[in-house]
Amino acid sequence: MTQASPSEARLRVPGDLLAALVGERDSLLRLVERGFPRARLVLRGDEVRITGDEPTTALVTQVFAELLILAGEGQQLDEDRVRRVVDLVKARVPHPAGVFTDAVPVGRGKVVRPKSLNQKRYLDAIRTDTVVFAIGPAGTGKTYLAMAVAVEALTTGAVSRIILTRPAVEAGERLGFLPGDVAAKVDPYLRPLYDALYDMLGPEETQRLVERGTIEIAPLAYMRGRTLNDAFVVLDEAQNTSPEQMKMFLTRLGFNSKMVVTGDITQVDLPDGRGSGLRQVRQVLRGIEEMGFIELTSDDVVRHRIVASIIEAYRRFEEETRGR
Repeated sequence: MTQASPSEARLRVPGDLLAALVGERDSLLRLVERGFPRARLVLRGDEVRITGDEPTTALVTQVFAELLILAGEGQQLDEDRVRRVVDLVKARVPHPAGVFTDAVPVGRGKVVRPKSLNQKRYLDAIRTDTVVFAIGPAGTGKTYLAMAVAVEALTTGAVSRIILTRPAVEAGERLGFLPGDVAAKVDPYLRPLYDALYDMLGPEETQRLVERGTIEIAPLAYMRGRTLNDAFVVLDEAQNTSPEQMKMFLTRLGFNSKMVVTGDITQVDLPDGRGSGLRQVRQVLRGIEEMGFIELTSDDVVRHRIVASIIEAYRRFEEETRGR
C-alpha cells in the first residue's frame, strides 16, 4: 500500500482475493463506504482507492487489511461479517480479524467460529475459567458455542463425557403424567440440545455416544445427589432455575470438570413469585476466582438480521412499560 496524499490511500488486492473482497457488483465495497460516510471508495483494476479525511482514510484502510486476512484464510465475506469488522474497527478494537479467525474444531472437518467480539470473549472465558455464565437473548450463540467447546474437549480427551441439562419447567419437572419412557418424556424439552449435536457430530455419531453414556442429556432434576467428575457440563435455559436448583447444580462440580451456564433473564418462565437462580447468582458468587460472567446483547445475535431488531424493540418496550 502506498500513501498518495494525506487524504488518499491505495490498496492493491491479490487477484485471487479481489472478488471475495469487493463482493458481487462491488456490494461489499459499498457496504464499507456506508459505514464511513466521509470516505469514497473506487475500484480501479486490482486497486481500491480510498479518499477522505486522514483519520477516516486510516480506518477504512484498516478495515480492508482485516478483511484481506479473513479472505486469505478462505473465510467467506458476507454482509454480516463485513459489517461486524467495520463496527470493530470504528470501536478501535485491536486486530478485529482475530475475533473471526478463532476456531473450535467439532469433527467431520467442521469448525465453529465466533461471530462477534462478545462471542470471542465468551470462548476465551470458557477456555480459561472453570465455571462460566453466559447471559443474553436468543440467537446469540450461548448454547451452541458452549456445546462446540464441549465437543472439542471430548474429542481431544480433555474430558471423558459431556453432560447437557436444562430445567423442564413447562412440565414442572414432574414428568410422570407424560406418555412413554423417561427419554420420550423429556425429549421435547431437550430437543434443541440434540439439534446442536446433530449439526456438529451428525445424528449417527451423536446417537452412538448417547447410547454409550459418553454424552448424557437429562433434565436438571436428574443432577441431584451426583458428583460430576471429568465432565464438560452445560446447563441451558438457566433462567428457569430457582436459587435452590442453581446451588444444587453448581455444587455438583467434580474434579477435572468444567461448567457453562446459559440463559436469558428476560425470558423467565417460572411461576409468579419464584425468583430466578440465574438472576441471583452473580451477586452471590461475586469475587470467586475461576468464574466468568459474559453478557451477550442483541448486537451478538447471529440469526436473521431482523431478529436483533426484534429483541431490541422488546427490550425498549419492557423498559418503557416498567417506567409507567
